Amino acid sequence: MSNGYRIKAAAIGLLWLVPDCQAQDGHMLFNRFIAERLEYEGNGGLHLAKWDVQDWFGNDEHKLWLKTEGDYSADQGIFGRADLQVLYSRNVDSFWDFQIGARRAFEPERTFDAVIGFQGLAPYFFEVDSALFVTEKGNVLGRLTLSYDLLLSQRLILQPRIELNLAAADLQSRGVKAGVTEFEAGLRLRYEIEREFAPYLGVDYVEEQSLREHQHSVRAVAGFRFWY
Repeated sequence: MSNGYRIKAAAIGLLWLVPDCQAQDGHMLFNRFIAERLEYEGNGGLHLAKWDVQDWFGNDEHKLWLKTEGDYSADQGIFGRADLQVLYSRNVDSFWDFQIGARRAFEPERTFDAVIGFQGLAPYFFEVDSALFVTEKGNVLGRLTLSYDLLLSQRLILQPRIELNLAAADLQSRGVKAGVTEFEAGLRLRYEIEREFAPYLGVDYVEEQSLREHQHSVRAVAGFRFWY
């Protein structure tokens, strides 16, 4: 079975689960789309377009999530990283969901991965999104994102954000070294013109570790966040 058919089969299977749960619980179904990051990121020698978009459909107990994240280098005309996740999400505690599903990684290597993770709100209102990826070859990768909204006023919000990407072992095909492969820490100051639409400016510190090199850089950020 090709990867394309596999991800379609996973999506159909997960879509089948949500209506079944809705019938059992009798809850209303809702949908929320949020583009957390649509931004330009760069410095003197680097120009990237980045996205981090999520959409869910379901009720308080059961949801179907679609997540996509990645970056595109305008200078080189290539994608550095791009993936799409299809997840079934089950509420397991107040503000916490357990998630399981599949990921299609398009870059830097085309793989079809199993996904398991947790997403929710930690004490002191830290937003947490975590995922463990197991590739077809048995390689294990991870991603952890932490963010916090500090309200400076009703419309002006400062958001510290940290993202870690990890690998359990060296991956020659990706040039990935075991351990923390990418560390990203940033601050974004956004202004909510409307609650659903907020442009922002910020700065990111990025550290990348591969089998070939170790890089770190400070980058300016400009973008917008919107949801409905």
